[in-house]
Amino acid sequence: QGQLVESGGGLVQAGGFLRLSCAASGRSFSSDTMGWFRQAPGKEREFVAAINWSGGTYSADSVKGRFTISRDNAKNTVYLQMNNLKPEDTAVYYCAAARSGPVSTYYYSRSYNYWGQGTQVTVSS
Repeated sequence: QGQLVESGGGLVQAGGFLRLSCAASGRSFSSDTMGWFRQAPGKEREFVAAINWSGGTYSADSVKGRFTISRDNAKNTVYLQMNNLKPEDTAVYYCAAARSGPVSTYYYSRSYNYWGQGTQVTVSS
């Protein structure tokens, strides 16, 4: 049994930054792949970034160079540093956890079996 809770969302102007946190509880997630997904109104949930148990990171082309995922296993917490935010980054951001698997699985929401409740990020132009 495990639980994920996101925090750090909010309203920011274009060009600004936010740092999302995902606090895990109930069990250790240190051996899991942790991911961030987002869903904008009227759109499907999409992959943003993932980090595996060894620290390998993977991100969507749309956020490369702007977003950075990291983890602190001692705190059972995953972070998403978002810089140079754009209005198109507006969405609900979800944290997720998956048992370790091939890199090819990181990009698909169906690979993840734990999800947080989401945190709203709104970027104004």
